[in-house]
Amino acid sequence: MTLSIITINYNNCDGLKRTIDSVVSQTFTDYEWIVIDGGSNDGSRDLIEQYACQFAFWISEPDNGIYNAMNKGIEKANGEWLLFLNSGDWLYDDNTLKKVFSKTYEADILYGDVMYHWPDRRGLELERKPDNLSLYFFYSDTLCHQATFYRKDIFNNHIYNETFRICSDWALYIQLMTEGYRFQHLPFCISNFAQDGISTHLTPAHLAERQQVFKDYFPDYILPDLEELKRQEERQKYINSHKSYKRIMAKAEKKISRMERIVHFIERLRKK
Repeated sequence: MTLSIITINYNNCDGLKRTIDSVVSQTFTDYEWIVIDGGSNDGSRDLIEQYACQFAFWISEPDNGIYNAMNKGIEKANGEWLLFLNSGDWLYDDNTLKKVFSKTYEADILYGDVMYHWPDRRGLELERKPDNLSLYFFYSDTLCHQATFYRKDIFNNHIYNETFRICSDWALYIQLMTEGYRFQHLPFCISNFAQDGISTHLTPAHLAERQQVFKDYFPDYILPDLEELKRQEERQKYINSHKSYKRIMAKAEKKISRMERIVHFIERLRKK
C-alpha cells in the first residue's frame, strides 16, 4: 500500500463531504483511507456510514482533540506514506495523488504548495513553499500539513505531542528537521486549505503555544539570532514594498559611501 490518507472530523459534515468528494475523485487508487470522527452529532456519522465502503477503517467516538485523533489514525495506518487531509480540506485536482506518486523519492517528508481559501475578500491565495528549508524557516513560518506526505516509519518513534492543541504539527516539523530527516519540495499545488480552522488566527491560546514550542524545541542560545534575522527580513520586506523608501535609502547609502571614501582619504593623508 503506497498511501494512507487520514481524515479527522468533528461536527463538520459539510466540510467532510467536500473532502470525501475530492478523495473518491482521484485517478490514483493505491491508497487506504482512515476516518477518525470525534463523536459528531451534526450528521457526520450518517455521512461516514454512507461512504463506509470507501474507508479501510473508521470510528466515531469522543477524543481528546485534533492531535489525539491524528495519533489514532496513525495507529491504524499501513501505507508507506501518510497524508493528513482533515475534513473541510480537499486535494487540488483529480490527478494530484497520481502526480505525487508518479515517481519514487529518497526524502522522508514531501511537502507541496497550497491554495488557501479565505472566507473574506482575499479569496484565493496560492502559497509556494521554498525548495530549501532551514530552522529559521520554521521559526518564522511552517508547512501546510494538508500538503505534506510523511514516511510511515517516522511515526515508529514519533507521535503528535497532544499537550499542544493547535501547534503540534509545527512542533513535529521542527523536531524532524533538528533530527536530520530529509525534506523535499514538490513544486506544485497539493491541497486546497479552508482558512477557517483554529490554527488560522493568532489567538492568545495560539500565541501561548507558539511560545512554548520556542521554549521546548529551539535552543536558547540561537533564539536571539533567529529573532534578529526575522527583524532584518521584515525590514527588507518593508523597503521592497515602498518605492519612495527604497529611493531614500539608495540615496542615503550613496552618501554614506562617499563619506566613507573621504574619511579613508583623510586617514591616508594623516599617515603620511
